[in-house]
Parts: sequence; structure tokens; C-alpha cells
Amino acid sequence: MAEERRKLKAIVGRAERVDFPTAGVTGVPAKIDTGAFRSSVWASNIHEEDGTLFFTLLGEASPFYSGQECTTKQYDVVEVENSFGHKESRYSIQLKMRMGPKVVRSNFTLADRSKKTYPVLIGRKHLRGRYIVDVSEGQPIDDEETADL
Repeated sequence: MAEERRKLKAIVGRAERVDFPTAGVTGVPAKIDTGAFRSSVWASNIHEEDGTLFFTLLGEASPFYSGQECTTKQYDVVEVENSFGHKESRYSIQLKMRMGPKVVRSNFTLADRSKKTYPVLIGRKHLRGRYIVDVSEGQPIDDEETADL
């Protein structure tokens, strides 16, 4: 039984390239973080107007930035706590994302990840039941994390 369930799950590495087809964004580096509960994506130009949330995925400094404005009327504000215990409120939205062979709708918080190595962080909530993480796999960015390999 467990073997059958494993066959239905895609294998991802510690970092993958992801696409957000409805936002015109492709090939974005994403960190797979089993220590994080929620997934997060770098967003800019975030504002609310008459019950609609407006945002742009990534920022102008990103080579993956499409500049396409996204909107949604279905969003929440959630409290997120980082590994240092710092809490902040963020918008939480549903986005369609392709990672590996799967295209699924999943929740993402919108955050300023401009200073992070990876503009997208994939947490346990997205991974659960869909993926198996193998840290020897994936497409990490060439930086300090691959220096010892």
C-alpha cells in the first residue's frame, strides 16, 4: 500500500524550478523547505482596493519578472512566524503552480523575498501527499549551498 502511494508522488530535490502559468512567470528557482509550513512567493506592488487584492509576482530586479499584474478577490491575511520567532501578517492567496510533472493550485503568502537566494519557498502544506523530497536531487542555484559538492 505504501509503495503504491509513493508511485503517485513526484520526487523533488532541495531546489526546483517552478512556473506560475497564469502570471506569465516561468523557470523561477524555488527552495524546498520541509521545515516551513506555508509556501511563500516574492511579490511586489501589493495593494487592496474595493475588496480586490492587486500584486505582481517577483520584482523588477528579478530576471524572471514578467510585470503582469495579478488580481484576486479570494485572499486572507495570515500570521506567519519565521524560525527566529518573528511574526508578521501576510496576504495568503491561491496560485496555480507547475513543479515537476504536477500542476496544482496551492496557497502562497506574498512576501518581499528580494534579499533571499530563492524567490519562492515551498513548504510542507504544498508538498504533503504530492511529493517526496530527495535532497540529492533538484536544481539548486550555484551559490554557497553547492560549494561543498
